[in-house]
Amino acid sequence: MGSIGSSGGYAGTGWRAWPPRGAALVRAAGDSIPPAGFVLIGILSVQAGAGVAKNLFAVLPPSAVVWLRLLTSAAVLLVLARPALRGRSRADWLVVVAFGLALATMNFAIYESFARIPLGIAVTIEFLGPLTVAIVGSRRALDLVWVTLAGMGVLLLGRGGSALDLIGIGFALLAATAWACYILLSAATGRRFTGTSGLAIASVVGVLFIGPAAVAQGGAALLDPRLLLVGLFVGVLSSVLPYSLEMRALRRMPPRVFGILMSLQPAAAALVGMVLLAEFLSVVQWIAVACVITASAGATRTQRRSNEERTGEADSGGRG
Repeated sequence: MGSIGSSGGYAGTGWRAWPPRGAALVRAAGDSIPPAGFVLIGILSVQAGAGVAKNLFAVLPPSAVVWLRLLTSAAVLLVLARPALRGRSRADWLVVVAFGLALATMNFAIYESFARIPLGIAVTIEFLGPLTVAIVGSRRALDLVWVTLAGMGVLLLGRGGSALDLIGIGFALLAATAWACYILLSAATGRRFTGTSGLAIASVVGVLFIGPAAVAQGGAALLDPRLLLVGLFVGVLSSVLPYSLEMRALRRMPPRVFGILMSLQPAAAALVGMVLLAEFLSVVQWIAVACVITASAGATRTQRRSNEERTGEADSGGRG
């Protein structure tokens, strides 16, 4: 038997050669996965986290599950970003606090919606938020097609079977509004904070904002170690893992393609709802989901092209 060397490897056995080889194998395995694969795995992870969260609602209220999710992501982001708090202006703090409130509201509202209506329908309605941001201000006639298609999808959702809970629909619409605000405030935060430091601070704001409601409604259940572990697992599935995969994908693919792939979220939510929650959508509701996905992907592609054209015009003007 070999002796343990000062570096922790086993002398004379070649053990010390394994960690570098193992790391190289892991990197090679990761590089062999196409970037679209990382995006799709991230999408499934987000929706699987939502499915696990919905199963928790019988013992933990949505506010408590959201709080545990935000707590997990905030802890990870603080370790990774280590945001600098000194030297910030009042405007910086106002923007990042508003960003945190939008983040908390978005998560709280969609989880309250999950508690009342099927996962796939809630996420489809929520997607109206980023779709609106992509279309507002556009002067392209093609965007009217995407608006009409999305509107058809929403109308079909209400005609596709059993009656939907109006409060659940209201929470999904609130989540859509908060998501639109999140997108706009994310851009504003990115101009004031480097890297993920702004998101880390915003996550802490979200934890503090949701905390009182989570503790008041969750009560003693939040002291159950098993429930805490499952809640933290939801945070990993819904925030930490998808964020890591998305960052890796964006290094190897155009943002335009990334945005189009993210439009598959409603379909992923509907599939996860079937598998984990036995929530089966009607044919009409699946058509509605397809309408919103198509509208979102189309609007994303149109917006990217418009941005590229404006950038090209600005660049050519600068060179002239």
